[in-house]
Amino acid sequence: MKNLIFLLCLSLPCLSLNAQEPYIVNGEALQLKIEVEGNLDLLWNIFDGKYRYFVRTENGSIQELINTKNLETKKYREEYKTVLNNLTQDYGLSAEKINLTLGSLKEYINMYNSTSDLNYNYEPRPKIKARLGGLLGLTNQPFVNNPNNSLAPVFGAEFEVYSNKRLKRHAGYFNLRTALETDDFKYSSTQLGLGYRYRFIYRNNFSIYGNITFVTYTFYNETLSYENELNPGTYIIEKDCGSRLEAPFSFGLGSDIKVTENGYITLAYDNLIALFTKNEGSFPIDFALGFKFNL
Repeated sequence: MKNLIFLLCLSLPCLSLNAQEPYIVNGEALQLKIEVEGNLDLLWNIFDGKYRYFVRTENGSIQELINTKNLETKKYREEYKTVLNNLTQDYGLSAEKINLTLGSLKEYINMYNSTSDLNYNYEPRPKIKARLGGLLGLTNQPFVNNPNNSLAPVFGAEFEVYSNKRLKRHAGYFNLRTALETDDFKYSSTQLGLGYRYRFIYRNNFSIYGNITFVTYTFYNETLSYENELNPGTYIIEKDCGSRLEAPFSFGLGSDIKVTENGYITLAYDNLIALFTKNEGSFPIDFALGFKFNL
């Protein structure tokens, strides 16, 4: 057993060395790791606590990717973008949005290799995207006591986060909704909600989805009016305001219709039913029309 442990300890430095190879770059001897291999290779290592990155072309030429700072203007020169653009411009790629980090460089060079070589096996990593939108509609606030089943105007905004690849049907959202009081329903509220969305019908220009709102935090104002038993014909007016945190797990439906390259008309029918919040007896009416755009 001791011999086995001893052999393993001896092999660790070898494994570490095998992950690196010696190179001569501009007369400098360097041990570099190969991160990407293809028509364009990405090499890197850490020297004196500083990351250094290099690209190697098919003819074996190695160039360092640097980003020096102009001491007069205090701006970075971004020389690495010029190097990458010169090497990849024949395939219509641009390095203008690439950062001098291992992850960003790896993604870009993999993209170039897969574009310049159809046999190169590479799948781009999913990117997190976001949409922002506004809504305007009507609601009878089905989870609030509404004796006359009055409809009140509601407006709000929503921030949606989603992926463009394998999880493109899934999304998370954060919304803000404000319902105004009416002449016969003196109740207004502003609600923050956090939820999940699944697009069970997904097309490039059209989608239909289900929503589930997990958590809400509501600020409300209410005016109560009831007859004074001690003095018939007169009414007592009371005002109430406050806030409450709930986990309603309320369900709704929605649809996005693409009308511009980055814009969508949104139809929403929310608060159909909730698992942990009681419906006050009214059939749920909570419709809204809105517009979203990609950020």
